[in-house]
Amino acid sequence: MRQATDRSFAIAARLVAATALFALLTAASPASARDRPLTVVTTIAQIGEPLRTIAGDRAEVKSLLGEGVDPHLYRPTRSDVAMLAAAEVVFWSGLNLEAQMKDTLGRLAATRPVVAIAERLPPSALLATPGAPHDPHVWMDPDLWRQALAAAVYTLVAADPAGGEGYRARAQAYFVRLTELDAYIRTVIASIPAGARTVVTAHDAFNYFGARYGLDVIGIQGISTEGEAGLAAVEGLVALLVERRIPAVFVETSVPERHVRALIEGAAARGHTVVIGGALYSDAMGAPGSWEGTYIGMLDHNATILARALGGTAPAGGLAGRLAAPIQQGGRP
Repeated sequence: MRQATDRSFAIAARLVAATALFALLTAASPASARDRPLTVVTTIAQIGEPLRTIAGDRAEVKSLLGEGVDPHLYRPTRSDVAMLAAAEVVFWSGLNLEAQMKDTLGRLAATRPVVAIAERLPPSALLATPGAPHDPHVWMDPDLWRQALAAAVYTLVAADPAGGEGYRARAQAYFVRLTELDAYIRTVIASIPAGARTVVTAHDAFNYFGARYGLDVIGIQGISTEGEAGLAAVEGLVALLVERRIPAVFVETSVPERHVRALIEGAAARGHTVVIGGALYSDAMGAPGSWEGTYIGMLDHNATILARALGGTAPAGGLAGRLAAPIQQGGRP
């Protein structure tokens, strides 16, 4: 486990260390003279919430996109632009996830570190997808997201060297929890009968999750919610539900339910009952301060819901009651 964490830091170090921009920032703002927390802004909460835990009191970390917000469609507001302009460091996921924000983020990159953490991963680790170079939903694989977050940690250390020891220690502790999360997900997903490991959702946000844990994942829409699902695609999925006798489909908290409801109605018309197995967190996490509003809680919720709905088993409290220590930034346990 320690070796895996060290590898994550090594990959991130090669990718982000010693860049001229970070060197300039460090020279301009020596941490020894810092009398206030570093100001950090992230686009999605899947970056911001872990970094709040890792940063501790060395940085003030804010996220632009909250509960139920779709990053594929989101356009920055005037207040968002002001928040970004006041930030010393900005993190976004990249890989065209925040497609409507790219121009704004690109302009900011001329004056401060603006880091797309998913793009710091080796291309060989990313999933290809029709119509786009890579699938952007990397956080669905907690091991890959650990590596992406490690790149963010190196950026924080470069911006605030005096806080480096603390950043690295808190990151190590947080990454242990991600290893526990990964083991939990693997266990509960393995409890699903082999013939039932098909997950049908509103859009293709779960491919990394499926690749890591052995699930066949099918989205009604593609990797972005910008497009509309065609009638032929919906009818094809209805036929698949009936053929495989799939018992449940899943809605997403940040995507309208209408296409999923159409699948259920279509299957019913063919004599096959399909239910909604639950609401999954895909492009957005739960409410701030809740367990599902943490990155670990988000994936715990998803794995537990999927396992139960598809014929597997999961403990009543999910992973929450099994963690070695409380999550610092709110929610259970």
